[in-house]
Amino acid sequence: MADVIFFEKPGCGGNTRQRKLLEEAGHTVHVRDLLSEPWTAESLRPFFGDWPVADWFNRAAPAIKAGEVDPDAQDEASALALMLKTPLLIRRPLMQVGDRRECGFEAERVDAWIGLATKPEGRLEGCARPDMPPCPPPSKR
Repeated sequence: MADVIFFEKPGCGGNTRQRKLLEEAGHTVHVRDLLSEPWTAESLRPFFGDWPVADWFNRAAPAIKAGEVDPDAQDEASALALMLKTPLLIRRPLMQVGDRRECGFEAERVDAWIGLATKPEGRLEGCARPDMPPCPPPSKR
């Protein structure tokens, strides 16, 4: 089983469900506060790998929903600058196992990477609150 460093937004129901799935699979989860982590462009960038820049963003972030930030209009440098200024823009969770870093929680991808005990149905990303619309799925790489 893996030791997973798990960067979450404290109090996020979606992150709680994701963490529970990792723990049920026998992984040790080391929870960190995504919003208070002292990020730099160099420490944050590896979590996004070869994902398109628009997929680095948390589409449920207030600034995106209000139309203040357009993820599709950002390049790498501007996206990182925005995220360092406003960490709520970062797609979560961010996870690290050893040297590998990932963003988001797509169950099939996480299962292939470190394993999950159960294969949950439906999307596990986005707000779990019933009054919030679901986040659109990320584009495919």
